[in-house]
Amino acid sequence: MMRRFEYVSPTTKIEAVHVLDSRWGITEVIAGGSDVLALMKAHVVTPKRLVNIKNIPELRGVIMTKDGLRVGALTRLADLAENRDVQRYYAALAEAVVEAASPQIRNVATLGGNLCQRPRCWYFRNGYGLLPKHSSSKDLIAEGENRYHAILGNDGAAKFVSPSTIAPLLIAYDARIRIEGPNGARELLLEKFYVMPKTETEREHNLDPNEIITKIVIPNPGSLKIGYCEIRQKQAFDWPLALAAVALRLNGSHIDDARVVMGHVAPTPWISVEAENVLRGSLVTQRIAESAGEAAVTAAKPLSQNGYKVQLARVAVKRAVLKATGATL
Repeated sequence: MMRRFEYVSPTTKIEAVHVLDSRWGITEVIAGGSDVLALMKAHVVTPKRLVNIKNIPELRGVIMTKDGLRVGALTRLADLAENRDVQRYYAALAEAVVEAASPQIRNVATLGGNLCQRPRCWYFRNGYGLLPKHSSSKDLIAEGENRYHAILGNDGAAKFVSPSTIAPLLIAYDARIRIEGPNGARELLLEKFYVMPKTETEREHNLDPNEIITKIVIPNPGSLKIGYCEIRQKQAFDWPLALAAVALRLNGSHIDDARVVMGHVAPTPWISVEAENVLRGSLVTQRIAESAGEAAVTAAKPLSQNGYKVQLARVAVKRAVLKATGATL
């Protein structure tokens, strides 16, 4: 049974910000509700006030301009995937959005909610905390069931994997996120939005408790070539075990610039500088795609049960590179 809470339904961004608390845990935002309601039912979060932002019309919509795409944070995943401009100019994004959830969830979940969803770590979802410890202060994940946890960036307390399957692709597109708070609006690169918490009082997003996401801005891709690859345990809807999003700037068969972003392998969407360095300045070949995959996992430190993810991440990067170049897998 849920605990009692206040329910507030503002109609403007300013109203929403002012009814949010400056401390985590006191208030929570609900948009589509597919994540926060599940967390509330499990008593993982127990807000005193639930702030419904679904009645703020300025947070909805997909607008295509000469500079790129502007997507309101409340835009449903289904509407984003079915948008003709997205399908035409951002085909990889349309693909990633479809892969992100089942049709039922896509008709409820919002883009902002997807980017802000909490980790799917079963320790966190069962009330052991974001950075679970034994009573003896030993790391619960490192010594426990960790087959779906991080293989990169897991040196600190955070060993969950960043759950959004859309975020890595948006980062490959060099997307920016706009945030509204009590001091006005701010904008930052989406890659800067994800952080690794060091204590239980922190969260995994660069978002204050009294801020909301308002918009995602995606630059015009121009001649950018995008490849996206998810590897799952089953073909039907499932959480990925590893994924990769690759953005290449090509000059004929020469790679002038590259962006490689991996997902479900680290506590944040993981930008592989090692793989980018391999690709940048190289010719497009099967071998260079394999080398990029190898480079992407050179820093991997698998836990006791997730060593298999190293190979999956390697293959995901290779396939994404080949897909971006139009080569045959």
